[in-house]
Amino acid sequence: MWPESPELPSPGVKTPASPELCGFLVLDKPAGLTSHGCVAQVRRAYGLKRVGHGGTLDPAVTGVLPIALGGATRLLPYLSGDKRYRGTLRLGLRTSSDDLSGDLLEQRPVPPLGRDALEAALEPFRGTIQQRPPNVSAVHVDGERAYLRARRGEALDLASKTVTISELSLLGWNPERAELELEVACTAGTYIRSLARDLGEALGCGGCLAQLRRTAALGFGLDQSVPLDRVAQAPPPTLLDPLVVLGHLDRRQLEGEAELASWRCGRSLEGDLALPDGTAVVVVGPDGSLAGMALAQAGGRLQPKLVLQANG
Repeated sequence: MWPESPELPSPGVKTPASPELCGFLVLDKPAGLTSHGCVAQVRRAYGLKRVGHGGTLDPAVTGVLPIALGGATRLLPYLSGDKRYRGTLRLGLRTSSDDLSGDLLEQRPVPPLGRDALEAALEPFRGTIQQRPPNVSAVHVDGERAYLRARRGEALDLASKTVTISELSLLGWNPERAELELEVACTAGTYIRSLARDLGEALGCGGCLAQLRRTAALGFGLDQSVPLDRVAQAPPPTLLDPLVVLGHLDRRQLEGEAELASWRCGRSLEGDLALPDGTAVVVVGPDGSLAGMALAQAGGRLQPKLVLQANG
């Protein structure tokens, strides 16, 4: 509740600006809403323009959607890109979008399948594979999103790309519904819709994605998530500290105000760690607060990559 008559500063007196929020929020995205729509609601709740998300989820997909606020938006590239899903695949159907939201292209009978046959069919999809994105996807084709071209009826032949599926577990099989439940751990850019399509092709009956929930992304899990409707309640949820989120990276603490001033001017630092070139390092101020990010270079120096509160 805002006070009815807030105290105003005296004329000519400057009040210190409030520090911008900087942190992460993990949403449990509901079905029926785009990732962009979730970001818009977070912006309103926190009164902040600089808000971004890590890893788009299709409107029908639920689960972990990491949101970065303020300066944390510039930290997204330093988070782990691996993701984990739990999904239901339906065999016997081919659709234009490789999920149930698309137009039905073909329906085929499903052969008799047991667990052993399904495990054998899944095996080629484990590890590093080539995967073709769905035509209805956000992949760029000549500067335009593939889904825009697909919705105009254009025939697309998207190039395959390398992805890694580090875990592919068969959780259940319902032969009456021709549905199998999978748990998938994979690198960024992997499409579970493509996995459903390609598995169906391998089995000779077609397949598509029936339901999907993301259970982990960018190092965040469902146990850290909050429902979207909680964001609208006052006060909004407390943000996760970037230093905790970046805890998987090496750290270099600045020593004293002189080194802090040098860092804020963009000068490189002497490193105290033997790290491979290009390794990301968290730089922490003398007071223990986040000062930015650096990359390790030959000779042990740390080159500034992101400087918070930079001078000039």
